[in-house]
Amino acid sequence: MTQLAVQTRTTPAGPVVELTGELDYDNCAEVRELLLALVLRDGQQLVVDLTGVTFCDSSGITALLAARNHALAARADIALAAVPAHLDRIFHTVGLDQVFSTHPTAQAAEAAWTPPAART
Repeated sequence: MTQLAVQTRTTPAGPVVELTGELDYDNCAEVRELLLALVLRDGQQLVVDLTGVTFCDSSGITALLAARNHALAARADIALAAVPAHLDRIFHTVGLDQVFSTHPTAQAAEAAWTPPAART
């Protein structure tokens, strides 16, 4: 069994979920369940910080796509932060770079968020 640590914090923009370790078949159900249980409000942004992810297989990618669908259903945004180079290459190859907005850090993702009242 692989190890994955998950930390969640709340910001004015919305929840930030920090993943550290291997995101794979052994733990993707737990991650998916946690991400889908997050309460998202209209206009918020869910940030998934991948800084510490050392490995991600197709089931991990599926969990991220489920989180995206959850965010969209809540009329919220989703952003990935600090996507490691090995994952960025995979995301680019399969076209997920066109599906997820990415930022170099979770703080950059938070700074890029626009509150709903400020949107035109």
